[in-house]
Amino acid sequence: MITTLNAGQALRVNRLELEHEPVPADQAGGGDPTTATVDLGVISGVELGVWEMGTGTMYDVEAEEIFVVTAGRGTVVIEAYGNMPAHSADLEPGTIMRLGAGMKTAWTVTEPLRKVYFTPAG
Repeated sequence: MITTLNAGQALRVNRLELEHEPVPADQAGGGDPTTATVDLGVISGVELGVWEMGTGTMYDVEAEEIFVVTAGRGTVVIEAYGNMPAHSADLEPGTIMRLGAGMKTAWTVTEPLRKVYFTPAG
């Protein structure tokens, strides 16, 4: 399995085989959600990788991140954050979204959801 994306290398994100693990009990919110991650390296201080969640619901406290959904469907509910009221966003292939550090979220996935993420390294 690829663990670093090198210059000039192409990667078919949706063909990566990922090893899922159960979501910790204190984050599970329904169903039997699982997640998998593969880090692809750091470029100019930005870590990039692929994350996938199986069907179900989980809760999380987010890091600063931008992501693009490449497969699957779901909804993320975000609690009020800064001046932004609580709201939800539907996720499907092609969706790009930014999360802020400390955001409290609830992810409900109806079709296994895969995303490419970009987050500050370190």
